[in-house]
Amino acid sequence: MNQHKDRNKDRNKDRSKDQHKNRHRNRSDPSPAAKALKELLLGHGPVVTYALVALCCAVFVLSPASGLNPVYGTGSDELLAAQRGYFQRWGVIPAELLTGDPRAALTPLTALFVHGSWLHLLGNVLFLCVFGVMVEERMGHLQFALFYLGCGALALCAYAMANPDSQQTLVGASGAISAVLGAFLRLFPKARVTSLFPFLFFVPLRFPAWIVLPFWVALQWLAAQRDSGGPGVAYLAHLVGFSLGFVYAWVRYPRTARLGGTATATEGDSQP
Repeated sequence: MNQHKDRNKDRNKDRSKDQHKNRHRNRSDPSPAAKALKELLLGHGPVVTYALVALCCAVFVLSPASGLNPVYGTGSDELLAAQRGYFQRWGVIPAELLTGDPRAALTPLTALFVHGSWLHLLGNVLFLCVFGVMVEERMGHLQFALFYLGCGALALCAYAMANPDSQQTLVGASGAISAVLGAFLRLFPKARVTSLFPFLFFVPLRFPAWIVLPFWVALQWLAAQRDSGGPGVAYLAHLVGFSLGFVYAWVRYPRTARLGGTATATEGDSQP
């Protein structure tokens, strides 16, 4: 009997110790948000992706395009004039870009951080957050940053070369975002993407990336064919960016393992 009681006491002590340890762990373990913030501060996680999102949002809010900055006036005529000058200064104008003007030569980079409307900004930010995180983790911070800027600038230059006489101002990161989509398709073809299709009453459906992203490319191609009357939405820049991203990932990672995962996105694309 005494041995049995001693064993029960030892078990109770062990249980109380385990409970105490678990309580201590629960108190000391940070929340998921705190873990994510800690990783970003230490340089881990998708630092470049979130930095690009923050920069695009900050530039837009402070610019006349948002309509929130009182520096650019409150009257409609004054604000429209400020917006027009802002887009012409920092956006890509094909006719000026091809003249060799040093100031115009920088606009393929500056235009990546300029957006024309809230819808344009939010659409690009959504796609960048959804697809950029996994692509950055695969490529690494520096390579992803150079990839994003390089493909985005080349996509805008390609549109300018296809429309050399155009005075249409091009702004937005849609070419760079398209490159991220192309790289995502190559690196994570089996990742399941939750998409909202307008013709199905926006019912969320999950499909592999190799189905969703080629469907998006097909929509851009059809739109580009219908846009033959002159410059407008830069669908060509979307297609060039997507192709550049896919080819780069194909060449850079020729033996990439077929990685899976999940992602959520709204089907469609905002217009630069």
